[in-house]
Parts: sequence; C-alpha cells; structure tokens
Amino acid sequence: MHHLIRTSALVCFIFIAAACCACSAAKYERPVNASPAKPLITPQTGAPRLKIVAFGDSLTAGFGLAEKESYPYLLQEKLKADGYDYEVVNAGVSGETSLGGLERADWVLEQENVKILILELGANDLLRGLSPAKMKANLDKIIRKAKARNIKVLLCGMLAPPAAGGEYQREFMMAFPDLAEEHKTAFLPFLLEGVAAKKELNQPDGIHPNADGEKIMTENVYRALRTMLETERLGR
Repeated sequence: MHHLIRTSALVCFIFIAAACCACSAAKYERPVNASPAKPLITPQTGAPRLKIVAFGDSLTAGFGLAEKESYPYLLQEKLKADGYDYEVVNAGVSGETSLGGLERADWVLEQENVKILILELGANDLLRGLSPAKMKANLDKIIRKAKARNIKVLLCGMLAPPAAGGEYQREFMMAFPDLAEEHKTAFLPFLLEGVAAKKELNQPDGIHPNADGEKIMTENVYRALRTMLETERLGR
C-alpha cells in the first residue's frame, strides 16, 4: 500500500487537465481469417475463435494515437506472435466512467465467444471526483455480469494522487485490489506502471501515453494476460 501511495505521488499532475479530453471510441477487430505465424497454443484447432474484450476509457480506446499504436492492437500482435489465436476487440470509449461502462456492459458482453474481459475503468470517476464507493459498486456489477456469462476478468487498477485527499485516495486505490480479492479475478495493480509522470512516454497533455508509452502499457497488460492464458491451457 505504501508503494502504491508513493507511486501515486508521481502521477498527481496527470489528472489536472483530463476533464478536457474526449474523442470518439476506436475499435479494432482482427480479420476472422487471419492466420497466426506460429502453431496455435489456444484454443484448440477447429474450435470457434475466442475473443478478448478490452473494455475501458480513453486509455483503452487509444486517445490521440493511430489505430495500430493502440494497446488493443499491439496486444493482438503479441498474441499472434506467441501463437495465441484470439481476437482482441477494442471496446474503449473516451471519457467513460464506471457507470457508463456498466450501462453498456450487457451489449459488450453479449458478443459471441467472449472469453476474457480486460476491465479498465475508474480514471474518469477520479477526475470528476465521483464517489469511490459508487465506482466500486459499478465495477462489481460489471464483474458479476462477466462471471455470470463464464467470462474471465483481468481487472486493471488505477492510482489516485495525494491531491485527491487522504481518505479519498485510500478508498479509491483499495477498491481495485478489494474487488480482485472478492471475485478471485486476475489483477494488474497499476495499468500505467512505468509510464505515468514520464514526459517522454506521454502525449503533450501529460495524461495519455504516446506510442512509446503505449508499448509499455501493453507489456503490463500482456504479462498479466499471458498468465491467465497459460493457466487456461494447462488446465485443459
């Protein structure tokens, strides 16, 4: 917890201008007939093509970046390179709050063959000063909707700056590990680890990763995701 608070101090300034940022959602869908460069690891040959849904806000949508620079696209390429035949769907919407995510969760999760949900929401709740308790409740409901459909969840955590106030900061930051523990989901403690507060890795707004920062963010996600995929493979 002390490590997270120290790290969060580094990202204090990145939240100042965020409320001004908005853009249309970017969506990437890999062609159904694309062939991986290596022998497939999962799913088994002949099985329906499974989907990994990247569900979040502008950090997922790829704000300010070309489609091929966004983390869902880069994640798709890493999966392909390692022989995992999954389709990554970019379901990011800039400006999305946890409530907005909850309101569209059913539509997103009702797609065919969704196997994993990468849940990245909460930053805009923080930027707008919304209740951490309500954010937690919204994320809880999204996770429950996924689990009811037998969809595994990778929950991505976010940090709050000290400027948010001690009590708010603690309640916000602990919402993510608490949910991961309660639901026994895979958990990435801080999506922007190694990227936040580093000028050379962020766009001029100081908030959103640039192309280089996006690569690091993708690596953060992929480490956690690959553990899930390997566990799934070994469990068969």
